[in-house]
Amino acid sequence: MLNTIIICLIAGIGAGVGTGFAGMSAAVVISPMLFTFLGMDAFEAVGIALASDVLASAFSAITYAKHKNIDIKNGLIMMITVLVFTFAGSLTGKLVPSKALGNLTFLSSFLVGIKFLLFPDKKTKEQQEKQSAKKKIIQSVLCGIYIGFICGFMGAGGGLMMLFCLTTFLGYELKTAIGTSVFIMTFSALSGAVSHFYINGMPDPLILSICSVTTFIFAILAAKIANKVSTKTLNLITGIFLTLLGIAMLLFKIIINKSIL
Repeated sequence: MLNTIIICLIAGIGAGVGTGFAGMSAAVVISPMLFTFLGMDAFEAVGIALASDVLASAFSAITYAKHKNIDIKNGLIMMITVLVFTFAGSLTGKLVPSKALGNLTFLSSFLVGIKFLLFPDKKTKEQQEKQSAKKKIIQSVLCGIYIGFICGFMGAGGGLMMLFCLTTFLGYELKTAIGTSVFIMTFSALSGAVSHFYINGMPDPLILSICSVTTFIFAILAAKIANKVSTKTLNLITGIFLTLLGIAMLLFKIIINKSIL
């Protein structure tokens, strides 16, 4: 019991910091930790992670909105597409072996982390506003399909892939991308959590409660700090955090299971 509480607290703290600081889905941290250290079924772990993400993302979005670092208008198009395909991803995720699903969660963390370290985002809001409105709509729909499916499929894609798509394909300035990401994640995480619980039933109430409360508290604190630091610092924090998280999960998985497969 004590081991479970400690793991959940650590997972919640990491998820909250990641959500508030970098717009990540809580599932990037919570899913692999529950899967790796508690031996939980990956599909159930993703459901808990998505549920933990709802309030954390919502209040992080409010913080970014107060600092005018959010694009709700253009984010709505992507959000609607994401919501539709999150459920489809959840259904597919249930068909994938638990071990394979768990491997994907920390692999995505490592790859996106490397991206922000090697290719940091340097765009400004002025450059962002020069993007064609029509092009943004098309790209938002295409990215929404991809993000929604990945979010429902393995939980980690909601924040990670959204941040990647917003900065890489839609040309968003980093802080605006993070704010818009957590705004969309509020609804996609809710949709994903409901889908998972409907398909798999309610998860362990203790684990769900600890992860949700801890993630919520630390997401608020991190979001407040993130809006006060420079874009360069945010790039560095995002890259280091995600890369180290991916490496740590991989190493622990090798130690515990003797194989990453």
